[in-house]
Amino acid sequence: MLLNSESIGLFKVYKDGRIERYWNIDFISAGVDTETGVQSKDVVISPVINVKARIFLPKINGPAKKLPLLVHYQGGGFCIGSLFTSALKNFLSTLATQADVIAISIDYRLAPEHQLPIAYDDSWAGLLWIAKTL
Repeated sequence: MLLNSESIGLFKVYKDGRIERYWNIDFISAGVDTETGVQSKDVVISPVINVKARIFLPKINGPAKKLPLLVHYQGGGFCIGSLFTSALKNFLSTLATQADVIAISIDYRLAPEHQLPIAYDDSWAGLLWIAKTL
């Protein structure tokens, strides 16, 4: 196959539409973080477009305690990364503990498979889901 385009060594897009990414996602399941005690849970925001989120809940002392909500969108220029990596789980678990917040990270579909503004639409769908659900 002939190469159609390449993006800064992150992935190749072939003329037949196939995409070869140069990075692997170290998928980490949701659950209790042993270092921080933060509980994470995956939720589906939109089953139609397969947009998901991961919620990070710090230890809560007492039933009446209210915590602020932090909404997080992972970086990567809309073309790399995932909220299911160990690095992001460690970062958000630590942030939820130290800042004493509930953190929710919204996933979005990546380019070049999904051209912009799809990532923006997915991000907006996540924010609307939060407003309706939480």
